[in-house]
Amino acid sequence: MKQIFLLFSTVLAAYTLQAQTRKVVADKIIGVVGDKIILHSDIRNSIMDAQRQGQTMPENPECFVMAQALAQKALVLQAEKDSLAVSEEEIEAMLDNQIRQFIGMYGTKDALEQIAGRTVYQIKEDFRQSFRERKQAELMRNKIVSNIKITPTEVKEYYDKIPVDSLNFWESELEVGEIVMYPKASRDLELYAIEELNDFKKQVENGKQKFETLASLYTDDPGSKNTGGMYQVNRTERQMDPTFIANAFRLREGQISPVFKSRFGYHIIQMVNRAGDDATVRHILKIPTITETEINAVIAKMDSVRSRLVAGDFDFGAAVAKYSEAEDSKFTGGMRQCGSGTTFCAIDQFDKELVLSLKDLKAGDYSKPLAYTDERGKKAVRIIYLKTRTEPHRENLKDDYNRVAERAIEEKKAEAIEKWFQAKIPTFHLVIDKQFATCPQLGEWMQNITKNQ
Repeated sequence: MKQIFLLFSTVLAAYTLQAQTRKVVADKIIGVVGDKIILHSDIRNSIMDAQRQGQTMPENPECFVMAQALAQKALVLQAEKDSLAVSEEEIEAMLDNQIRQFIGMYGTKDALEQIAGRTVYQIKEDFRQSFRERKQAELMRNKIVSNIKITPTEVKEYYDKIPVDSLNFWESELEVGEIVMYPKASRDLELYAIEELNDFKKQVENGKQKFETLASLYTDDPGSKNTGGMYQVNRTERQMDPTFIANAFRLREGQISPVFKSRFGYHIIQMVNRAGDDATVRHILKIPTITETEINAVIAKMDSVRSRLVAGDFDFGAAVAKYSEAEDSKFTGGMRQCGSGTTFCAIDQFDKELVLSLKDLKAGDYSKPLAYTDERGKKAVRIIYLKTRTEPHRENLKDDYNRVAERAIEEKKAEAIEKWFQAKIPTFHLVIDKQFATCPQLGEWMQNITKNQ
């Protein structure tokens, strides 16, 4: 039973489009928790979704998924009793994000609606209840564990129970920071990029070329080169450049924007189609050429910054805040992030140029200013800061306390959730189909089936 609750958040993910919109010829109610019902199709669809996504399922997947479904319904029922409300705005945002993912899979809104046999509005309504219940269950789970804390003594007790040969082995890891500056192109080269884009715009509007053909051949955006410059965008999406979004949503379908500048370079956008705050667009990006003259000027400026860092005039965080032009620096303090928000990274998580630059650095060192090309193809100059470097080692509390503590508190939370279910299951009105009578995962549920059904 404990394994079921430990894995609760990883199962019963959003249904795929085909499963959610599939018409079920024959269906039946196979479970009831309070006034919440579970259909056989819910279980079948969840299993098929997991298989499509390449997830490994146990030998008795229906039993396993049924246990997850019962747990979710119980959490939803209690969330309603405890008045844990989910706002319509939050559900709508989740649905919009799902629709954007589907459009990304199928290319356009029209293609999505054709494959689904339903409008975007109908697809969203198909998902609305399942999304609401998933969020309610999450809120209830968070409430159950909200007061769970862990002490250093408990962490040590958890660690001491792990057999030595079962302790994790960690390869060498590094904490690396960067101060990044972008050389500015000369005005002549900026004007040349603008002229190129104006010429592309005329070619499309005169019918001489298709926009997607020109994007595939000439865009400097590697992320959309193979899709003819296509992106799915949403007016409210904060991760997108605001200038790009503003110019996109001024357009009618088929219209091409004037040339404009964003933080990435110069663009033209073609509106493919639009539905409210969602749109499919194509764009061509031109990044004006950066010459050695501009690069060397930035290297000289950053060499001065490095000298002040080495002299201790200010610390790395202050230098990042004052000089770094990397977009994510203000959120990370210039430190590279790897995995779930951790700053400890394996060497193979860095680009090759950075790896070579780290070779001769010791913990606390700053590299000389180094010219490189970033993941968007822009020329840049950076100073690399090696904060720490660990040696390969067997897990221990001195070096890996935070990792061990994270696992320990997750186990403590799982135990709290399990105790909650043990106390609550007998209080629910329960109906479970006889086909699940032999499921080992449902032992406690089956013992508490409401009598005289």
